[in-house]
Amino acid sequence: MALSRNGFRVVVLEQAERLEETGAGIQLSPNAARTLIDLGLQERLRPHVIAPADLRVLDAESNREIVRMPLGETAAQRYGAPYWAIHRGDLQAALAGAVAQKLDITLKLGMHVEDFIAHRKGVTVSVHGRAGVTDERGIAFIAADGLWSAMRARIGHGSTPRFAGRSAWRALVRATDVAPEFAEPLIHLWLGREAHLVHYPVKGGSLINIVAIMNDTWNSPGWSEPAARTDLLSRFSSHHWAPRALSLLGAPEAWLKWALYDRRPILRWSRGPVALLGDSAHPMLPYLAQGAAMAIEDAAVAAKCLARNPDDPTSAFRTYCAVRRWRAWRVQRLATRNGDRYHLAGVRAMVRDAAMRTLGGARLLQHYDWIYDWRPPVALSLP
Repeated sequence: MALSRNGFRVVVLEQAERLEETGAGIQLSPNAARTLIDLGLQERLRPHVIAPADLRVLDAESNREIVRMPLGETAAQRYGAPYWAIHRGDLQAALAGAVAQKLDITLKLGMHVEDFIAHRKGVTVSVHGRAGVTDERGIAFIAADGLWSAMRARIGHGSTPRFAGRSAWRALVRATDVAPEFAEPLIHLWLGREAHLVHYPVKGGSLINIVAIMNDTWNSPGWSEPAARTDLLSRFSSHHWAPRALSLLGAPEAWLKWALYDRRPILRWSRGPVALLGDSAHPMLPYLAQGAAMAIEDAAVAAKCLARNPDDPTSAFRTYCAVRRWRAWRVQRLATRNGDRYHLAGVRAMVRDAAMRTLGGARLLQHYDWIYDWRPPVALSLP
């Protein structure tokens, strides 16, 4: 949509055979929400989002609140954009609905990108679909194929993702099936021994999105392996987790799990008229709720760079990488550090909690100003 707004005709090659309401919750912090609103999506998103009033950080063992960071109206006024929580399916549906109304955007499903070749007139992409192998041609190619990106290797980065030593489990449960406090418009973050738990309402408050992340040796690749509730609960001891937290974990019958992987930062995200975007360029561990936001930011900047230099996509993408690289690295590092802090135990956990209490919610929010107050740069040039 950002490219279309800047005058480009766009072909989206999506390997899914059909768009389905998959996934679970996603947090759209003000830096992401602002960009989506700027693309004209606010009215499409409004019926589906929750604007959490606060982030509640709790001690998993005692059930005591450590700190409460204001969001809601405080964040909207501070950053000029809301902090939203939404189901991924609702975000995808809003995007797909808007794209369907754009004559200069073509969405092709069931298309698996196999390779590309850059040449004097742009780039040709080889795609395998229902009709066999076909070619798509354009002036530029943006690969947003995620953590396990095949196109990342094609531009010269052959290393594979690294197992991060943790697994994530997710589920959705009806708000009517849990304690009323869990249905409040809040993001809850429980910090425990070698594990943490996040939950918040989605689907207009009718469902609760739950994500539990723990230290683990299970490292099977993939995103959605069915998991047993009994297996999850066996990993959350009643000695270290409060009954309220355990009651929420016991509510969903169906869970999905995936092993967490990351990649080393890379200096170069592009090669000629081909560029990486989102997790294919800078995968984020899920301890800062910024993976989707960074991809949304990338899209805004990449489109702006191409619009400034449409006759030279190679130079445009070099500028895009230079503008985005340091910010993405900084967010990656903070996400990794958060993961370590969340899973502390003993004296180190007590020191962490005391520091957050002393800091207080308002000052804790200030620490995220550099993330949440982001806007696409006015001047776009190589640093």
